[in-house]
Amino acid sequence: MIRTLLYKSGQPLLVNPPLDQLTLPPKDPDILLWLDFAGEPPEVCEPALQVFGFHPLAIDDALQETHTPKVDDWGDYLYLVLNHFVILNQAAYSWETETEELDVFIGKNYIVTHHDMRLHFLDQVWDSCQRDERHLHDGADHLLYKLVDRLVSDYMPAVEQIDQALDEIEDQVFSRPTPSTLERLFGLKRTLLSMRRVILPLREVMNKLARDDYATIDPRDRIFFRDIYDHLVRLHDLNESMRDLVGGALDTYLSVINNRMNEVMKTLTIITTLFMPLSFLATFFGMNFFLPQIPVHEWMTRPVFYVVISLFILSPILMFTWMRRRTWV
Repeated sequence: MIRTLLYKSGQPLLVNPPLDQLTLPPKDPDILLWLDFAGEPPEVCEPALQVFGFHPLAIDDALQETHTPKVDDWGDYLYLVLNHFVILNQAAYSWETETEELDVFIGKNYIVTHHDMRLHFLDQVWDSCQRDERHLHDGADHLLYKLVDRLVSDYMPAVEQIDQALDEIEDQVFSRPTPSTLERLFGLKRTLLSMRRVILPLREVMNKLARDDYATIDPRDRIFFRDIYDHLVRLHDLNESMRDLVGGALDTYLSVINNRMNEVMKTLTIITTLFMPLSFLATFFGMNFFLPQIPVHEWMTRPVFYVVISLFILSPILMFTWMRRRTWV
């Protein structure tokens, strides 16, 4: 889908005017053109991009869709790669995430966007421009700010979902840790790493737009990109904090599992130790390694039976009392 917004001061906003009736790139400084290529094949996008006079390397980068966020200065225009991180599905053990690329060419009075997938934040800015033309009054660089600001704002729902899932896992670690808890922790860790790989280079792009001198960026608008940079710094800090929490939860999980294992081994050891004297007594009296000097029937009287039973009862009690005094149990 190819769509176009054409704004000129003092005239109604034109939506999707025929491209063959437009001068590309627009020569009138009072005109602001936004041309958006959404999911169009390269053979359709490439001729239109060539009309603007973009460098072949920049066009090739835009059609590849395999780059991290960056900004290239080509003099009369800038080429930017912006990545949008979204969570498609919050599964039990692994999260399905996707990184969508938005390629932007920005000149003095035009902005050209290219993306393969439909971008919700871009549609929101597009609809806002149609509802209120004031979004287009301040030029192409301010429109770029609106796009990037909406893109960064869309990171917060993902951060909130991860934070909520992390709270649930932390509660589960202390109450009923299972092997699935470990799988969820590693799933969160992979998701946070994927987000970090997008936020870091995007932060550097905003830092360049806020500090460097570009012909297409009004110096008065650099403060807006500085504001986005501050948001990305906060997102990066939140990402690092949650990564630390995941690492801490993983260490706690391993500690809880080890403590449970120690308790099990402790219980089994106590049971074995308590029954050890009984086994010794039963084995000793059951051995026939000498010929008795007294009649055997005297060993089978009731008093002897009581004595043996008393030994069987008192032995584990005495062993348990001794271990309690040694603070072993």
